[in-house]
Amino acid sequence: MIKENVRDIINSLRARRDALGYAHEKLKQDSDAYNKIIILVSLGAGMLESVKMRLNLNTAVFALAPILLNSGIAGISALMKFRSYPTRMESITQASSLLNATLQKARNHANDDEIPEDLMIDYNSSLLACETAIYPSERKSFMVQSHKNLLMILKEEKKYYDAIDNANDGISILSISEDAVENVLDTSNHRSTPANKIIEMEKVEEESEIDKL
Repeated sequence: MIKENVRDIINSLRARRDALGYAHEKLKQDSDAYNKIIILVSLGAGMLESVKMRLNLNTAVFALAPILLNSGIAGISALMKFRSYPTRMESITQASSLLNATLQKARNHANDDEIPEDLMIDYNSSLLACETAIYPSERKSFMVQSHKNLLMILKEEKKYYDAIDNANDGISILSISEDAVENVLDTSNHRSTPANKIIEMEKVEEESEIDKL
């Protein structure tokens, strides 16, 4: 997709940065799950050895069980090494750092009419880092998650700013229904919300509570 202004670059970088975050989170969850299994199996093997020694159990089952458990631990450890969780997570972390640096630079040029050449170079480098950090088969699902999350954030921000606008117009936000809020989401535009508007909103809420009493 062609980027026509700095705002398009910012939105693109935010989506890709969050996609990298989801990818890193998924890898960490998988790695933690394997580590938990190793810890539990190791504790089970140690407990079994203690019980066997304490009760002087020399049957074939108790003799083979620790060997099987330790073999399972070795197998899981080999599988983790094969999937290269630390290396892949480090690659994603480095790509995320590059995207964050480029995103900060883009935000510093947010009011520029044209995209600076050096920013475009950094943006292309960020795209390459993102594309090489995540497998193509996984990139789609993580990008979909990222886009949905950003849209939900914008939706919740709009609810918040619309509530402030209504409070400044003398409408108590306590009486606004969820349906009314959803209608506002489709029709109204944001206005600037300085800090004093938040104070005014709190005053309207207090006056509303006094009227109820």
